[in-house]
Amino acid sequence: MRFREKVAFVTGASSGIGRACALLFSDKGASVFAVARRAERLEETFEHHAAADVRSDEQVRAAVDSCVERLGRIDYLINAAGVIGKGGVLDTPPEEWERLFASNVDSIYCVTRHVAPYLIESGGAIVNVSSVTSIRPYGNLLAYCASKAAVDMFTQCVALELAPHGVRVNAVNPGVVVTELHTVADMVPDYDAFLEHSKTTHPLGRVGRPEEIAALCAFLCSDDAGWITGGIHTIDGGRALLSAR
Repeated sequence: MRFREKVAFVTGASSGIGRACALLFSDKGASVFAVARRAERLEETFEHHAAADVRSDEQVRAAVDSCVERLGRIDYLINAAGVIGKGGVLDTPPEEWERLFASNVDSIYCVTRHVAPYLIESGGAIVNVSSVTSIRPYGNLLAYCASKAAVDMFTQCVALELAPHGVRVNAVNPGVVVTELHTVADMVPDYDAFLEHSKTTHPLGRVGRPEEIAALCAFLCSDDAGWITGGIHTIDGGRALLSAR
């Protein structure tokens, strides 16, 4: 899985899975164009970057144009930006529902729409970061579960659309991974206790690391995965095998 002379466009690259993907692709020889809202974090690590809100069509277009202007092409797209939020149908206000869908679904549509023409030119690949919650319902996570289910269907529809162009599209669906996702959203009052409990909800007895998700993303972009498209790939320590608890 060497990516010399390839260009990877990675969203959510300032932290968590997105950052791990950007670092791994760079380590494997790709030129990485890192995108996130926090410019200072990008500047610390990545030579080529753009501070952009991937929910904004205008900002995404400018970031993609900047990438192509600087690096000449795009071979891989990693859609890793996203947010989490809690609540059910009775206590999720419209603005919260819209926030999650804008961040988790609309953003992927927006980025993919602008990047896809360059992937068609290069015969590239897309990996969307989804979640185990897309295939299993969890209480008090209505908007998040629904938004990630939408990501999976988006992935499969676009895979079908772009297959004649030689572009492969897959989703990775992690279980609990140690990132800033839960802490930034103030999802759990005691994060250490949450991680400890999560060991019991994953059959392999531990939570995941961002680097493990990045490794799967890299594989799915590589020539070794050249006959894989439209897949919903769980990487969750067995989490989807258990009933919610």
